[in-house]
Amino acid sequence: MSVRVVVTSPVGDDAMAAIASELAGIAEVAMAPAPDDPIRGDPATRDPATRDPATRDPATRDPGRAEVLSGATAMICWNPDRELSAHDWANATRVRFLQTLSAGLDHVGFDRIPPGVTVAGNSGAYAAPIAEHAVAMVLALAKRLVAAHGELAAGTFDQSAHSRSLAGLNAVILGYGGIGRAVARLLRPFGVRIVGVNRSGNGDEAVDQMLRVADLEAALRQADILVVSLPLTRATAGLIGARELEWMRRDAILVNVARGEIIDQDALYSLLVAEPTFLAGIDAWWVEPFRHGRFELAHPFLKLPNVLGSPHNSASVPGAITEGARFAAANVARFLRMEQPLGVAGPDDRYRG
Repeated sequence: MSVRVVVTSPVGDDAMAAIASELAGIAEVAMAPAPDDPIRGDPATRDPATRDPATRDPATRDPGRAEVLSGATAMICWNPDRELSAHDWANATRVRFLQTLSAGLDHVGFDRIPPGVTVAGNSGAYAAPIAEHAVAMVLALAKRLVAAHGELAAGTFDQSAHSRSLAGLNAVILGYGGIGRAVARLLRPFGVRIVGVNRSGNGDEAVDQMLRVADLEAALRQADILVVSLPLTRATAGLIGARELEWMRRDAILVNVARGEIIDQDALYSLLVAEPTFLAGIDAWWVEPFRHGRFELAHPFLKLPNVLGSPHNSASVPGAITEGARFAAANVARFLRMEQPLGVAGPDDRYRG
């Protein structure tokens, strides 16, 4: 078969089988040999220079890797910056499509990718578990579950303490794509009024009102609940700053399952300190290991009683990698069939923080 799709991440047997199944009859699927295959022994004890594909001497690379990449029409990867060196790209001259397993593309260094390669994120692949996580955070904050647990652990049994009902509240979903739609479907049975916000203003049957990002003030002023599920792009970086937070109600619930950089860190912390009734569920942080190599906060958010945090693991459920791989492969198949793939990066999506 003349068309080859190369997977550059060690995704596991189940995920590879899912990819092969989606591309059966369309393309040959191959796993790229690791750059350090010729060097045996425990990878953890090797010199870091021999493990970094960007710094390895090309002469020491496995020639099988170059051969596999040279025949690739498309590639599937998690993090192209870490998985593909300049030497790899020099071999992968036939590649026309790069599909990431990650939903977002903000970690991708587009300047390292040849201009003729179309890049697509795995948009919507993990919508179901992320939506569940977002709604769990909304419920936990509205019902004061973490605060009540802490009070009980300290010996305070306050049965008169009030929590909030979701019925009748306005939930603004900022970023009404795959995740946003899944959040809307889960929240609607609680009697929540759904307000979707995206660039186009186009929604679906789960929405009571659709607004455009240009109408952000109108959306935020009515938000009892704000779920942020936008991709991080040049247009959305810093979208929620001090002014935008000021538009919100003082007892609103904000949940971020997108990217930290969409919300101004200083402004959010200041609001949470000044307004104890304002609640925040944060799954996506500003500096994280996957994108930055470390977890770092400018302020002690996790010491605040009105903050609920999780380590950006909203998509981490059993089988998620396999389903994400299947979703990614289906998008590669669209490209190879000359159909319009999902999640293709446009000029505004080529953000690099």
